[in-house]
Amino acid sequence: MRTKPTKHLNHPKHPKNPRGTLAAGAATALVTLGLGLGLSAPAVQAAPTTPGPARTAAAAAAPDIPVANVKAHLAQFQQIANANGGNRAHGRAGYKASLDYVKGKLDAAGFTTSVQQFTSSGATGYNLIADWPGGDTSQTVMTGAHLDSVTAGPGINDDGSGSAGVLETALAVSRAQLKPDKHLRFGWFGAEELGLVGSKYYVNSLSSADRGKISAYLNFDMIGSPNPGYFVYDDDPALEKVFKDYFATLSIPTEIETEGDGRSDHAPFKNAGIRVGGLFSGADYTKTSAQAQKWGGTAGRAFDACYHSSCDTSANIDDTALDHNSDAIAYALWQLSTGTTTPPTGDTYENATDVTIPDSPGAAVTSSIPVTGRTGNAPATLKVGVNIVHTYSGDLLVDLIGPSGKAYRLHNSSSDSTPNINTTYTVNASTETANGTWKLKVQDKGPQDTGYINSWKLTF
Repeated sequence: MRTKPTKHLNHPKHPKNPRGTLAAGAATALVTLGLGLGLSAPAVQAAPTTPGPARTAAAAAAPDIPVANVKAHLAQFQQIANANGGNRAHGRAGYKASLDYVKGKLDAAGFTTSVQQFTSSGATGYNLIADWPGGDTSQTVMTGAHLDSVTAGPGINDDGSGSAGVLETALAVSRAQLKPDKHLRFGWFGAEELGLVGSKYYVNSLSSADRGKISAYLNFDMIGSPNPGYFVYDDDPALEKVFKDYFATLSIPTEIETEGDGRSDHAPFKNAGIRVGGLFSGADYTKTSAQAQKWGGTAGRAFDACYHSSCDTSANIDDTALDHNSDAIAYALWQLSTGTTTPPTGDTYENATDVTIPDSPGAAVTSSIPVTGRTGNAPATLKVGVNIVHTYSGDLLVDLIGPSGKAYRLHNSSSDSTPNINTTYTVNASTETANGTWKLKVQDKGPQDTGYINSWKLTF
């Protein structure tokens, strides 16, 4: 990620987790409610919970990316830097050797590769573009990272980590012989550290028609920081949700990415009107106490103290962050390329905006979904999908509030210590008009645990 002169403090999106880190596991159940009795609606009988993370079909279909394979690519980048003056920077032999390594892997795996040349600071630079055969080229999902380092060091986290994660995901596509609905393209860009030069060149080389064929660009710049955070780009709500949903299956809370705004290769795509998303594990901003409570690591220390330094070596990687983020790349790619992320039109309404749930004795919070264009009343089998990331589900009271103001109890507070609520409820809301503002109301009734509404939806 290129240097930005002005810095500002991180503000954690979600409050701290004093009782401990989020444990794995998300309950999935189907509960049928009666009409309810206004605000005093009786508690529902919950179905038995299933231990372990609740994986969606797409999550199960996406391959687990072996972190050992990703680290093997990083070891190669380190060896290349060692043999070429200690770096892999634009215009240096180490960069071209890195590109040749990645291209060789992709060519052997059946990709169609092309190398773009450009000039920056008096030196020749290169972009590597790789296309997987098949899929609708009018709907291309592109995934990328920058391959260059700064001159000061080998750039193993910045951005060997993203380059390696994207490479291994591409190789997983080949191993699976994936036949996606949408076309898949991968890119490794040069001279990012000099001002996004390579990615700007690539985007500017596209005709307006070809730009319109890229339905999404996903960027991965630093995904293995040694004191990591879990940051998700919020440039496009639908792409943001794909990544948030994945980390929710691991009970890992995320925050909106702000440190890298406009500083990495997604910026030229976004400026050209292309939807962008991505992940980031942090650079030289300082991890707060609240973030250390959520994610572990050391408060008061940079996410990557070796950012843009000679110590950004293969020792400067957190294996767990690298593993989770690499798996998230594959999850997003499988989701987006197989068309599974488009909800049914007309019948499903969703709000995917995070809403922090204050710890007890905080007030209840609500998330709203406006429904328009329907006729008559809501069905007796209204489906309410609730996805809440929380460290202690038993602390929560959860109600659906109909347009009339009537409350339908979905989840009662209890002694249940399992984390998260990822459940679809069935509500008899046939006395409510379908059109109007529906609300999910959540209150934390017990101290010391925290979380947020990740998303919720209504299916009529």
